[in-house]
Amino acid sequence: MLEYLKKIGLLGIGIAALTREKAEEIVDELVKKGELSSDEGKELVKDLLKKSEDQRKDLAKRIDSEVKKALRGIVVPGSDIQKLEKRIEKLEARLKKR
Repeated sequence: MLEYLKKIGLLGIGIAALTREKAEEIVDELVKKGELSSDEGKELVKDLLKKSEDQRKDLAKRIDSEVKKALRGIVVPGSDIQKLEKRIEKLEARLKKR
């Protein structure tokens, strides 16, 4: 039953945004209804918070990765800038000769 409740809890809650207070509130309600023992409730809170933290970390990694991909398409590497500067200098020198 505990596994079933965990699955329902994970589906019913925005787990990545889960706070300790919200997890305890949900579990307290289940304990009051007699669907969980106090010990099961404590374990469930612990598990939910662990999953929430794991998902937050995973989300942060994914966001970081996507931002880096986006920046790669926008930001010009330093070596390319140096090449462009040299080309500009050569073009400017040609223009001065005219």
